[in-house]
Amino acid sequence: MKKFVFLLTVLLLSLVVAGIAGATNGDNLMSVGPISRSMGGVGIAAPQDPISAVFANPAAMCFGPYCPGSEFNFAGTIFSPTVTARVQVPAMGVDVTDKSQSKPYIIPAIGISTPINPRLRFGLAGYGVSGMGVDYRDKLDLFPGNGAEGSVYTQYQVMKFAPNLAYLVTDNLSVGASIHVDYAALDLGQGTSHSYAAGLQLGTIYKVGPVSLGLSYTTPQKVTHRNIYNFNADLNGDGDSSDMGEDYDKDNLKLEMPQTLGFGIAFEPVKNLLIETDAKWVNWADADGYKDFDWENQWVYGLGIQYKPLPAWSLRAGFNYGKNPVKTHDGFDAATLTNVQGENTTTFGYEYLRIIGFPAIAEKHLTFGIGYQLSKSVSVNLGYTHAFGETITETGHNFGGTGGPDVTLTSELKEDSYEFGLSWRF
Repeated sequence: MKKFVFLLTVLLLSLVVAGIAGATNGDNLMSVGPISRSMGGVGIAAPQDPISAVFANPAAMCFGPYCPGSEFNFAGTIFSPTVTARVQVPAMGVDVTDKSQSKPYIIPAIGISTPINPRLRFGLAGYGVSGMGVDYRDKLDLFPGNGAEGSVYTQYQVMKFAPNLAYLVTDNLSVGASIHVDYAALDLGQGTSHSYAAGLQLGTIYKVGPVSLGLSYTTPQKVTHRNIYNFNADLNGDGDSSDMGEDYDKDNLKLEMPQTLGFGIAFEPVKNLLIETDAKWVNWADADGYKDFDWENQWVYGLGIQYKPLPAWSLRAGFNYGKNPVKTHDGFDAATLTNVQGENTTTFGYEYLRIIGFPAIAEKHLTFGIGYQLSKSVSVNLGYTHAFGETITETGHNFGGTGGPDVTLTSELKEDSYEFGLSWRF
């Protein structure tokens, strides 16, 4: 018990100092921890560590290799996106391309699993789960000598703190639930807005011989970011948001983490070989903020394999695919206004933020990993994820006002991440 209290204290302190961001499926990480990520993000049916169990399916706490004892995980992902923007206005001789100045950053994850009694287990995890952003400050100078008119900075980050209970109903069936406490930070160039939300995740797993079936559902979780600057905040350009009934000089923006439904099938055809495939439905189209920016619902598919050629070694590989949820609006009219959550903003600014400011367009991911058991109690896991390059392009007209020329907005995105983790069973 003393060990558990100590590790819980470490977890809480880690959450206080951790910075988080990063995205793969829309603006969500496809999974958490080096084992799940190196297996294509799977884990709904057969997660292999407490971190991915809490993230993917709270019922899985009863069926992992960490049972029947306790396990502590510490993991991190070094996330390295490469984002490039291009703005073209041929009639005005404008053709500017710049790379976002974002640097690699670490996404932490930490978790604990321990039994309360032979059928009831407690888990706790904290992890960066969602984020996106670009840094084009002093970049995208469309008309040299007039300042960088196209410069934009965006940063969105979400971290979850998730206590979890799982109950073994029978030797083949488990159910579980996690409470999600969310911390979200949004910066659109003029300071960070901090906010909080809460939600619930439910799950179940049923095992039939070498087959495991998993089902998980996460509720929508709404965050209101207050005093967001420009469209950046003052969405209608009137200097305040009193017309929204809010006593602020700047506007508010609701961003709702969408409800998600996932199911998975894991199969162990022979000893030491695990194959799992998962599918998740992400309801972006009905989530505040994302529906305003016209994201569509997304199906995410994962396939992962783990093979243990020797007792101490694990080899892993996987593939993950989720169609880009950001719709294109070819032919948009830059001279009109677009309403976002009760506020009007220029359509050009709206489209510029969607395509240049938040290009969450990654689709295909190839993953690899390796694990080594250092001792009976301690193991180390490493992984690598590559998201293949994707491009989104929109063309509009009436740039600069009615009768203005055509304008084309383009973003390119590719991602690499390097995962590491340490597990201690006790």
